[in-house]
Amino acid sequence: MPLFSPRSSAPLPSFYSSSKTLKPSKPFLTTRTPLPILVFSLLCLFIGLTGTLFAISAIRRHQPLPVFRCGKSEDTFRAFYSSSDPRKLGDDHNQGLVDRPKLLGFVGIQTGFDSDDRRAALRTTWFPSDPDGLLRLEQATGLGFRFVIGKSKDVKKMAKLEKEIEKYRDFMLIDIEEEYYKLPYKTLAFFKEAFKLFEADYYVKADDDIYLRPDRLATLLAKERSHSMTYIGCMKKGPVITDPKLKWFEKSGHLIGNEYFLHAYGPIYVLSAEVVASIAAARNNSLRMFNNEDVTIGSWMLAMNVHHEDNRAICDPRCTPTSIAVWDIPKCSGLCNPARRLKDLHKIGMCSKSPTLPPDDR
Repeated sequence: MPLFSPRSSAPLPSFYSSSKTLKPSKPFLTTRTPLPILVFSLLCLFIGLTGTLFAISAIRRHQPLPVFRCGKSEDTFRAFYSSSDPRKLGDDHNQGLVDRPKLLGFVGIQTGFDSDDRRAALRTTWFPSDPDGLLRLEQATGLGFRFVIGKSKDVKKMAKLEKEIEKYRDFMLIDIEEEYYKLPYKTLAFFKEAFKLFEADYYVKADDDIYLRPDRLATLLAKERSHSMTYIGCMKKGPVITDPKLKWFEKSGHLIGNEYFLHAYGPIYVLSAEVVASIAAARNNSLRMFNNEDVTIGSWMLAMNVHHEDNRAICDPRCTPTSIAVWDIPKCSGLCNPARRLKDLHKIGMCSKSPTLPPDDR
């Protein structure tokens, strides 16, 4: 028997019949959405919009500025520009901030928690008072400038410093207790951290109570030198003070003798990159520490067999056509009454407006 028989008695489906009209057995569903589903949808939409608005507000909310950090040292200036306009401090291809920017010289202005009046005076004289001005000075001279300060256990002092950092962005913070008797240790920490943060040909230690001509300092550092290991400063010798009642008392004087070896005055001196590289590589306890910071540095220079370059233009007691740094030598170790004297000197045309030294001047 064939699988399909034309005489099959099975009735045809109703939709094959032309004599009948299709009638739905149930009424069609209406297009109206049930109330529970509508409420649930609106609730989901509300939650989604709320989450989106929260995300947008979180992104636009003021975020803490990133900090250029090396260990526990911080460069607040580069941190500021890393968040505002990275291209300003980038390389020639505008690829943003580099880890260790190349400079002719890095100048660390050593300061303390009680020296806010000096910093204020400096910012109204030769030291720029805003980040853009500091950047322009760096671009014009090839020199980077920062105030260098340690830390304090005094909460009020730290809070006050934070406000100043927020306003000016011109600090290099180092992880050491800020105490006068720890100045040799602070100086060591400064050179180590400056070497890690900046690739400079020279590193300059300067105090916050001198009047400096950055343009002339740049000219001095740009000169050709036959010695790669160089120590530039106003060189001096002098008697070793062994009386504990006197300011310059040296407790290790018995190791030195009656007279100090040749070394630079402390308010400002310069070390070449190779010298600082050797200091940076030294273990913390391997270097002799004397009471006086300039003597301490001088002893290291003797051990490293560096070339001593004596330059009196960086310890001039008055402004001259060739002066680079002015301070009241030998009356004070810096300017006497610096907050006032800095402003007075800046008003003198010979200090602030005389021409930059030609490259061949000495």
